[in-house]
Amino acid sequence: MRLSKVTAAALTALVLAVTPGVAAAQEFPGDDPTNDRSATENADASTDFTDQPEDSALPDTTTETRFLRLAVDNVAPGTVTTTSDPFVTVRATVTNVGDRRVDDIGVRMQSTDAVERPEELRTSLSLDQQEFANVGEFQTVATSLERGASTQFVISMPLRNVQGPSLGIERPGVYPLLLNVNGTPEYGGTARLDDARFLLPVTGVPRNPTVVDAMAPEAVPIPPNTSTPVATTIMWPFADKPRLAAGIPGSIDERVRLIDDDLAGEMSEGGRLDELLKAAESATAEDLDPQKRLAESMCLAVDPDLLVTVSNMTRGYLIVDDPADPTGPAREGNGADGASAWLGRLEKLAGTMCVTALPFAQVDLDTLGNVGDASLASAALESPADIVDTILGVTSVRGVVWSATGQLGEAGSATLRSVGPSTAMVADTSVAPAASGDVTSVVGGSDVDSDLNTTVFDAAAATALAGVGDAPATPAFTPEDQQYDLADDSRTARLQDALGALAYPALVPSTGSPQSSSNPQSSSTSRALTIAPPQYWTAEGDEPAAVLSTLSSLLRTGLATPRPFAEIAAASPTGLPVETRTVGPTGRDVQLEDRVRAQSKRIDSLRATLVEDPQSVLTPRLYTAPLREDLLRSLGTAQRSANPAEATNTARTRMDSSERGLNSIFQSITVLAPGGIYTLASEESPLLLVARNDLPVGVNVRLKVDAPSEMTIDDVGATALPARGSRTITVPTQVDDSRNLSVDFSLTTLDGQQLGEATAVSVRSNAYGQALAIITACAGVLLLLLAGRRLWHRFKGEPDPADEEYERP
Repeated sequence: MRLSKVTAAALTALVLAVTPGVAAAQEFPGDDPTNDRSATENADASTDFTDQPEDSALPDTTTETRFLRLAVDNVAPGTVTTTSDPFVTVRATVTNVGDRRVDDIGVRMQSTDAVERPEELRTSLSLDQQEFANVGEFQTVATSLERGASTQFVISMPLRNVQGPSLGIERPGVYPLLLNVNGTPEYGGTARLDDARFLLPVTGVPRNPTVVDAMAPEAVPIPPNTSTPVATTIMWPFADKPRLAAGIPGSIDERVRLIDDDLAGEMSEGGRLDELLKAAESATAEDLDPQKRLAESMCLAVDPDLLVTVSNMTRGYLIVDDPADPTGPAREGNGADGASAWLGRLEKLAGTMCVTALPFAQVDLDTLGNVGDASLASAALESPADIVDTILGVTSVRGVVWSATGQLGEAGSATLRSVGPSTAMVADTSVAPAASGDVTSVVGGSDVDSDLNTTVFDAAAATALAGVGDAPATPAFTPEDQQYDLADDSRTARLQDALGALAYPALVPSTGSPQSSSNPQSSSTSRALTIAPPQYWTAEGDEPAAVLSTLSSLLRTGLATPRPFAEIAAASPTGLPVETRTVGPTGRDVQLEDRVRAQSKRIDSLRATLVEDPQSVLTPRLYTAPLREDLLRSLGTAQRSANPAEATNTARTRMDSSERGLNSIFQSITVLAPGGIYTLASEESPLLLVARNDLPVGVNVRLKVDAPSEMTIDDVGATALPARGSRTITVPTQVDDSRNLSVDFSLTTLDGQQLGEATAVSVRSNAYGQALAIITACAGVLLLLLAGRRLWHRFKGEPDPADEEYERP
């Protein structure tokens, strides 16, 4: 809620609670509007104490009491041109949200001067109502509204008028407008009870019908100045929240599992993704864009995570009953056909225009840098382009990494450098000249192997576009003095604010664009503009079409010219360091980063252990890729601005599932317990163990042994286990004790990560150690003596005394 609204509601409630007989002046048609501001602001100065009811008769009220809510439903025209009607018509709804009836409800329209600086696109919407100096007459919209009741009304006002009140619009520009509603709550007096604000882009002023001479200078239409068009690039994002269930490895024949079926609805007729795609298809069609200006300036920015999910949905999929139990009960998904149709449309559109890949799952670049894992960085920043090219059958534009947060710190910069030369795209409010203060990192510079170029998108437009849709949010890169609560603004008002922000750069000449200073492009003009909605954008219905219609109009009228996204990607590094600064909050979830880092190391270890089989379609890369992508989804930014608490909880739940899934995979490779006591035939008899692999991919493992000092067990080296099979491992063993000995055996990855549970084997040997050796030696000596004695007697021809009682048969 804006400050002016809070002040008005608090003042009204305070007056009503203390002096219920307030009789402030209310202005309706015919009253002098210039006196209204002082009457409203001094409502408590004209109090009538006659017929005041007892205090006990007053409803309980507080300074937070609010009586009416005003919502804009439609603005016509949404953008004023030279051929528009010479007046603005607003359809709006007023609702009684208080605890009592409100009578004599009147509404008037007001405006203030055109926006002159980018920050005013936001701050002008928080001005006190008395700053809106061009005022119309009050129009009665309801004689009375009971609690919970509402009424819709239509109000109009001329753009310019020499015979009466008007909005005072005499030249092209972006104008803040305000609807002001007055009313008389039960037990109280008349006061301003609410207002609604929005921006009105005026790309041309239509004729003034109130001037008698139609050819007079003050009567003719006023076109815009098109002498310095702004070179415009438009990013059109296709992204979604992560939908794939976590902790499930890759497979060839098993159907994927999703945590919900909302994505099917978004791709169906009238869904969010359907409307985003439909708007792009329609706006770039031959009849609406014959010269391909809009198509040339647009670039489809596609999240590879969305493509992976949709592509898998086309083959049939399951919806889990509990997202926290991804392998549990599941039901059939209903969107396979819709996914195929939507993906086919996207492929067709992608084949006609620029396409680029977003970082996987809209990952936060700085959080990715804090994790500091090279394999994760590659999966997030290098693999996406290959995924997009493979699924859509295109050659995407590479070399530009669009930061989902619009910001880039030291950790994120280092990560981008690590994957090779590239350009980082951030908000223009996140970049400052090297000499400015409040600096947190340096992007590029001569002390690194590969320079990191920087390009910026328009923060004012991006902030306004973030307010469009079902989940309005204020990005972190929006300066604090430009932030306010969007909860009370209707979707129509927020869309109007976005249209105004889009038109502003083309209507107001810039003396020094941040884009031209920190990111010179190969363009014929020094004025350059990149339009970037949120990567996960909740605009739907006619909102995407309205945005593209406005941009198409700017291109068609010459206020803007196309600047292909490929020009940004092809721009050479400036050679000068560009310092980035943090505008919004930068809270880190260190625990999540630590968990992701540890999990990634385990996945790397697993992949190195898996065996590449030329005859198997399921490779180690395909098997482990979903596990690594789960980690990137946990670091994603979807919905973080709109609902940070929910986004954090979702990320932690996904990590829980990921860890459980990987634990289950590791437990699938183990040594089987032989059962009972293992008896060795001799002290050097080998041990025979059975190792089992329940994974669909073969593995190389090592045997880890924890044996007592009386046993010596040789290392058997790496052992290959077939997919979903077992193998007997012969373990050379030497035992120096005949007692029962307990030995722990387990399998590990090639780098020592334990697989499965350790198996305790009880071993008994028939060996008697040193005593057995002495007895054997003595027996041998005795045998030699007896044999020598018999030979001696035979040699001498004497009978052996041992044969005296022996009789030959």
